[in-house]
Amino acid sequence: MATRFWGDAALFVGRALIAVLFLGGAAQKVLSPADAQSLLAAHSLPVALIWPAMAFNHAAGLLLVLGVYIRPLALVLALYCAVTSFFHLIPDDPWQMSIFVKNWSIAGGCLILAVAGSGGWSLRPDTQMSALRR
Repeated sequence: MATRFWGDAALFVGRALIAVLFLGGAAQKVLSPADAQSLLAAHSLPVALIWPAMAFNHAAGLLLVLGVYIRPLALVLALYCAVTSFFHLIPDDPWQMSIFVKNWSIAGGCLILAVAGSGGWSLRPDTQMSALRR
């Protein structure tokens, strides 16, 4: 019983901590869009892409906190982090390189979450993936 409690608690806290990054990213895009828009423009992408990215960050953060569709969401977030890391691949800028590495670390955490699932503290708990747990 205690193991299940701690497992569910750890998965909830882990989901919430990852969600903070995505919710913070959404807020940052709303409050200071020029920063993200300059990264998009530097890669010859339309700066208007900031708004769907903001909406995705916001929705993903909320779904993580609520524990809804965690396994598929975590896989999509891992891919999102991997792809968006390349916006920060600026070897001459140590700050951008730390963001590049951070994105890959978050992708790894999301892959772990995709296997572990939501845990019991969620609005929509995942079913066990028995094939992965053997």
